[in-house]
Amino acid sequence: MKIVSIGEVLWDILPSTEHLGGAPFNFALHAHNLGYEVCFVSAVGNDHRGNRVLEQMAASNLTTRFIHRATDHLTGTVTVAMDSSGLPQYKIHRPAAYDFPALSPRDFDVLLTPEPDWIYFGTLQQMSPSAHDLTIKLLTAAPAARRFYDVNLRADSFTPELVRTLARHAHILKLNEQELPALRDIGGIQADSREQFCRNCLRIFQLDAVCLTLGPQGCALLLNNEYLESHGFPVHVADTIGAGDAFSAALLHGLNTGWRAAQIADFANRVGALVASRRGGTPHWTVTEAMAL
Repeated sequence: MKIVSIGEVLWDILPSTEHLGGAPFNFALHAHNLGYEVCFVSAVGNDHRGNRVLEQMAASNLTTRFIHRATDHLTGTVTVAMDSSGLPQYKIHRPAAYDFPALSPRDFDVLLTPEPDWIYFGTLQQMSPSAHDLTIKLLTAAPAARRFYDVNLRADSFTPELVRTLARHAHILKLNEQELPALRDIGGIQADSREQFCRNCLRIFQLDAVCLTLGPQGCALLLNNEYLESHGFPVHVADTIGAGDAFSAALLHGLNTGWRAAQIADFANRVGALVASRRGGTPHWTVTEAMAL
């Protein structure tokens, strides 16, 4: 099975170190870790950090063919500070290379041959007109692909119109509890409960599933008209960077495998918790370790 992930790749700059990240990049590595063929579409600068992105992708057996070298821009960076509850706070430095992905006609054809089963995208990179145009071109050229929209709202990095457009292109929408008020306003979604929010969100944007992550409390999932809330797994949190992206990869895996909603939510919660117990956005993990939680 083939997944295309399009979005930002960047370096998370922490006080004492830096980690390679960006939600779509993290997702790509975690999905690859689950055994899928993943084609990641983005751009890096002609700089040391860009070289390191390509080196780490190659070391992870993730193809670099669809990574454009944007020579006029630096590889993306984000300054990360942790708040008192261990949640990351981001300062995004833009414009960055990932704002300017590009595919040659040959690479575009290769990317779509065979047609992908899934296309994953977020919001941050889509603020760039060239990135958004390329994403819409991919979605149009692969009409049979299922679309996974991981909302991932960042301050000053979205507009209501953009979020509505992306949601209407999606089949699966995933967001976290902190993003719920913004999406409720953006979509005009009336709701007095999580379940009502998920049902109205699904109806308004004509989705197949809605998943709401609840941090250590787990997640809520609406799938095939079945709504449930699945408990989280207690772990010692190293940091939460990348945990939501690992959750997304596990969620897609369960959806693609055809599991029931309860099994999908349980597995995604396990993987998200496991990654939160390790430093960085893309630590190595195994399904066996996740199931042992």
